[in-house]
Amino acid sequence: TPLYQSAASDVYKRQVSTQSTWGFIQMANNLSYGQLVIGPAGSGKTTYCKIVQHHAMLSKRDIRIINLDPAAELPGEYDVDIKDLISIEDVMKELGYGPNGGLVYCMEYLLEHIDWLHEQILEFKEGEYFLFDCPGQIELYSHLDIMKKLVDSFKGWGMAICSVYCIDVTFLNDCHKYISGSLVSVSTMMQIELPHMNVLTKCDKLDKSITDIDEFLELNHAELLEKEETKFDKKFYALNKAIINVLEDFSSLQMIPLNIKEESSIDQILYSADSLIQYGEDQDPKEPNDEATDKEEKTTEDI
Repeated sequence: TPLYQSAASDVYKRQVSTQSTWGFIQMANNLSYGQLVIGPAGSGKTTYCKIVQHHAMLSKRDIRIINLDPAAELPGEYDVDIKDLISIEDVMKELGYGPNGGLVYCMEYLLEHIDWLHEQILEFKEGEYFLFDCPGQIELYSHLDIMKKLVDSFKGWGMAICSVYCIDVTFLNDCHKYISGSLVSVSTMMQIELPHMNVLTKCDKLDKSITDIDEFLELNHAELLEKEETKFDKKFYALNKAIINVLEDFSSLQMIPLNIKEESSIDQILYSADSLIQYGEDQDPKEPNDEATDKEEKTTEDI
């Protein structure tokens, strides 16, 4: 445990150092921003991207969505789409690969042709904000270094980027799923080494109120283990407790509920991500009545 805590501390320190460096670079060069939206298949990543983009549009902010999932089924719905470069259907047909092997091949092909993605991004203006809709296969974030290399490319382009890990709120109905999902989130965070936040998706689909979700999330993992002790096989209780101790070492492992029917919920999510990448800190604050004042001055000049 001390060795693991030391490793966890080193990762956290690198994240803090990297985030501070990004803030300095961003203020100096007005570079781009991004969120790497990741999580299991079916966890609501694409919906998250669409909702955040729409919410930003209402606030007169431009946010672009870049699809990095070669198996996505929403053609024409993205500002940049990896399927314009390569698709999993073509790989499976021409090379005879299965779905997982085909996906890994597509992502490796993207890395080999990373200049294509860079050129697509450069077509947008400086200071642009991107949401990267990523594949959900766990192997990309666990033992393969594909996403880590992709993140390194983003950093090399001067992009201030964070990772947003989406977890289906139905995981709360099963203690085993919740702990497993949390552990995968920690593993992903350590692998890609980015400022990280967790989003609890599909909260609008629950029958119970958001208050009940908040009460559940206020429990730490140790309290959750004691509360749900009867659901665990006694033979594995010690193992589950050891895993929970690992999760407790990461104070950043907090879930932010997302209810797409509530603007305040979406706003909180976007604000949290903006804070991680220090978006807008190089801009002068604008008072709410500035626009009205400008209009009054213009009207006075016309008279």
